[in-house]
Amino acid sequence: MSEYLLQMKDISKSFPGVKALDKVQLNIRPGTVHALMGENGAGKSTLMKCLFGIYKKDEGEIYFNGELVNIHNTLDALQRGIAMVQQEQTPILDRSIAENIFCGRYPLRSKFFHIVNHNEMYKETERLLKEVKLNFNPKTKLSQLSVSQMQSVEIAKAVSFNAKLVIMDEPTSSLTETEVEALFDIINDLRNRGVSIIYISHKMEEILRISDEVTIMRDGTYIGTWPASELTTDLIIQKMVGRELTNRFPPKTNVPGEVVFEVKNYSSINPRSFQDCSFTLRKGEILGVGGLVGAQRTELMEAIFGMRHIVSGQVFHNGKEIFIKQPKDAIKNSIALLTEDRRASGILGVLSISDNVGIASIRQYIRHFLLDKKSLEKVVNENVKKMAIKTPNNKTQIQNLSGGNQQKVLIARWLANLPDILILDEPTRGIDVGAKYEIYLIIQELAKAGKSIIMISSEMPELIGMSNRIMVMCNGRITGFVDGNEATQEKVMALATKFR
Repeated sequence: MSEYLLQMKDISKSFPGVKALDKVQLNIRPGTVHALMGENGAGKSTLMKCLFGIYKKDEGEIYFNGELVNIHNTLDALQRGIAMVQQEQTPILDRSIAENIFCGRYPLRSKFFHIVNHNEMYKETERLLKEVKLNFNPKTKLSQLSVSQMQSVEIAKAVSFNAKLVIMDEPTSSLTETEVEALFDIINDLRNRGVSIIYISHKMEEILRISDEVTIMRDGTYIGTWPASELTTDLIIQKMVGRELTNRFPPKTNVPGEVVFEVKNYSSINPRSFQDCSFTLRKGEILGVGGLVGAQRTELMEAIFGMRHIVSGQVFHNGKEIFIKQPKDAIKNSIALLTEDRRASGILGVLSISDNVGIASIRQYIRHFLLDKKSLEKVVNENVKKMAIKTPNNKTQIQNLSGGNQQKVLIARWLANLPDILILDEPTRGIDVGAKYEIYLIIQELAKAGKSIIMISSEMPELIGMSNRIMVMCNGRITGFVDGNEATQEKVMALATKFR
């Protein structure tokens, strides 16, 4: 009998013009957590989609439980005991937990009559929820759950198929530290019961903590597999990118000048959100914004951009008060906002790169009620080139790009609008270490060119490594500022937990 639950041998997969996988292998032992790592575009997701029956492999063999298998579709995978908790969940919010878990396969009272056996469904759901440490009534609507609780429901759904192998794709990308701990408890329980986990993440600390083994891919090829105990963050980075990254952040060569932007006494219409927030921003400065989840950082910046209502507050740009009631007012005043969730509120997935870049500045190119397509395309081409976006051409749908390239397109969108103030909310979330460095270089170059940047980040090293100053928030209040050259994790955390 094989020592492996899963063996993927010499898997290859091509798309028009691109070889996504080139003779890749993956070996998973029973009852282990196996991390799968690589930069965006390395082929991790493609490999998992071949395993889960979403894509059909071109070449290679898959052995599961010692048996050579051909997985034709996702139902086939699930019936064999392979489940997947995807990064982009698609829950049915207006339906109950039980209905979400058993959607499409409800237990029936009789094989002759299609009448759902609700009692059996609720009883089984209750048992499954206990396995993932959720104490909810199975009839509770999914809309009443947090993101992490919905994720636990997805894991319960995977368990309901008696899964021997569960694929988790970026499972902690939207979770708080407390929620991450709860997820790790569930993973450890599954491992102890003999279930294998394939864990995909860009978060090095998590990988080294939760994994038994780590497989690294690069450019659609297999680099190697190592025990997690033999790896360090630097070693992982080196193997992922194929070179040693001596510096994770570019040097701070920008020199902040005079104050060009000021926010005074900003207070939300919601008393539980941000209150009485004031700060300044200098020309060519990178102002980091730190704080724990729930500090109201995003809410404050969205209000400044006109996306949320306030009861009081003033904004000054170059010494002159400006009035922002809605986003178009912010755009007219040379303010841009890169939103936190690029998939939900950033990219227009089915549109081309050209459309995604040009949409924010399209009004500038309307001449006599007609769009000057030539001038707009020229600006798009300039910014795509400036961002070094990797794409066959500008007509490619943005949803077909890697996360890092999607983020570059969104930055290009705002640069085409020639802003003075750029608000970047979690600009490197869900992006691999190589692409992160490219984004950091872009941010640094923009600051050197005189752009003023506000950067929200939940990653402490990023916050300290990139910022000239760090503004820290806690419970909707600004609790202090730290000079970037003197910043430490301890100083930032002290302010981030300073309730007022």
